[in-house]
Amino acid sequence: MKKMLKFFPVILTTIFLTSNFAVAQSLNPFGIPTEDSPTPAANVVAASGSRAQGWLGQGRSEVIARHGIVATSDTLAAQAGLEILQGGGNAIDAAVAAGAVLDVTSQNDTGIAGDLFALVYIAQENKLYALNSAGWAPSGWTPEFFKNDLGLESVPGSGVNAATVPGAISGYDALLSRFGTLGFQETFERAARIAEEGWGQGERRHRDLVSAERRLRNDDYSAEVFLEKGKAPDLYSILRNPDLATGLRLIQKDGRDAFYKGPIADALVTRVQKGGGVMTHADLVEFESEWVEPISTTYHGYEIFQLPPPGQGWAGLEMLNILEVCAAHHELNLSSLGPSNPDYWHLMVEAKKLAYSDLQAYNGDPLFVDVPLERLLDKSYAAGLCNRIDMDHASEPSVKGGLDGGTIYLTTADRWGNMVSFIHSIFSVYGSAVAIPPYGMILHNRGVAFSLDAESPNVVAPRKRPFHSIIAGFVMQNGEPLMTFGNMGGAVQPETHAQHMVNVIDHGMNLQMTTDAARFTHSQTSNRLSLEHNLYNLVGRSLEARGHEVRPVNGSAVGGYQGILFTRDPNLPTPTYSQESIEEDHPVNGIYRAGSDHRKDGGAVGW
Repeated sequence: MKKMLKFFPVILTTIFLTSNFAVAQSLNPFGIPTEDSPTPAANVVAASGSRAQGWLGQGRSEVIARHGIVATSDTLAAQAGLEILQGGGNAIDAAVAAGAVLDVTSQNDTGIAGDLFALVYIAQENKLYALNSAGWAPSGWTPEFFKNDLGLESVPGSGVNAATVPGAISGYDALLSRFGTLGFQETFERAARIAEEGWGQGERRHRDLVSAERRLRNDDYSAEVFLEKGKAPDLYSILRNPDLATGLRLIQKDGRDAFYKGPIADALVTRVQKGGGVMTHADLVEFESEWVEPISTTYHGYEIFQLPPPGQGWAGLEMLNILEVCAAHHELNLSSLGPSNPDYWHLMVEAKKLAYSDLQAYNGDPLFVDVPLERLLDKSYAAGLCNRIDMDHASEPSVKGGLDGGTIYLTTADRWGNMVSFIHSIFSVYGSAVAIPPYGMILHNRGVAFSLDAESPNVVAPRKRPFHSIIAGFVMQNGEPLMTFGNMGGAVQPETHAQHMVNVIDHGMNLQMTTDAARFTHSQTSNRLSLEHNLYNLVGRSLEARGHEVRPVNGSAVGGYQGILFTRDPNLPTPTYSQESIEEDHPVNGIYRAGSDHRKDGGAVGW
């Protein structure tokens, strides 16, 4: 007994210490959300770590591979694309498979009832192809329809009358039919399984869903598909969409006809007309994607490619022209200035205002209006704009306008050297907020970009395509492929494309560093300049002194980037394209490097 009493204080102390340390000090251990703290990481105050080499602010290394590589804003989509490549499919097959998964997991940004564009480099032909799969307006859309029949002053941003004909499935079909080696059955399989089995909800998409709750509650079926008792499901919860899986299975079986002629078309037309819209079966059946010629400019020895109008990519090309020509005019060098100098950012923003003024003045569907690209993309035209840049004072945009939106961008490359730059969107977060029963798909709201002003190049008209924000980029040098790249985020896309090109060409940033570096975005309507927080702290006050209205913003304002760089080994022959088995696999004649934006939920993968 005395021996036991001797050790009793020790036992009590042990019990006290054990019980004290057995209880987690955080209210959200392992970042598990609770009702009081739905996004626990936002409450943690900590310093970020530093890399051991290179730029210490870079969040992660590039992904490097030789057999194939995929970069997307969703890890499940990236893995689906990689699975196709590892099974013997090519970059085109992989892009469709990755896009289809995003149509399931990322309906905040995209979906099978959206639109898509793609730049496709075919190594065997050493040629870059461009696909425009932007849907056209229903044949009943006129300014009078919106003004007189609906009593509106503009095309709405929500509801069935915000949606043009969805072009995405036609675009998938065009890609697979012309350049793919697989069909819908194989490329849609992973997406259909994920829709059936469920997937985990990541941080960025959870935030978007919370922000869209009110809009989704306005449509009973949308609320049924995406919400739980009128609220967004919790962060990290399992989401399922069996109705969408049914639609994907129909497309696997019947291809594009299931969407434009079959049961999905019937459901789409029924829902639109029930909601007061005028889309018809003929509008769907007669729609076709369009193969078009890429447009380009040169920037410091590299050829930068975009898709032509109605996309806005040419504004990024014009901005690069202005930067190249006008920096010299003002006796400046972007590389020497570097991205910590206020002069650097002032010139970038003023170049953006000039390019976007032309964009708002001229952009439209080239089948309906003349967009004078030959003149606007000429270096001499850029030179004529240089005197409009005052390096001491911020200017007012001469033409205002622009719309925000959400998008996914992905890129793929395979062991034969084929590369795909691919962008796909429903425009706003959760598009029109109208889902099409019984197929679990959100309908896009791309029609909101039309104007009702008869003088606008973008005035609405039957079978016309609206001003399109989504763009895909490609870089070549000396006739050889070099880089795919894109940056999601509505109006920010051309200005961010230009920023990435300056980063990699003028500053030598690698594929991951260019996205980890801080970016700006400027509103052409309000003339407000937004800088990510660290960039604002660095140059914000200096830019305010020049007359810029500046605000600090988080990463959601500048979109999300993906990119792939190809470096050829001149000692290796060009691979022969054939569908040999995986056992006869071989690497590409060089190295692929990829980067993916930390502002999104995705990543890059390769093998």
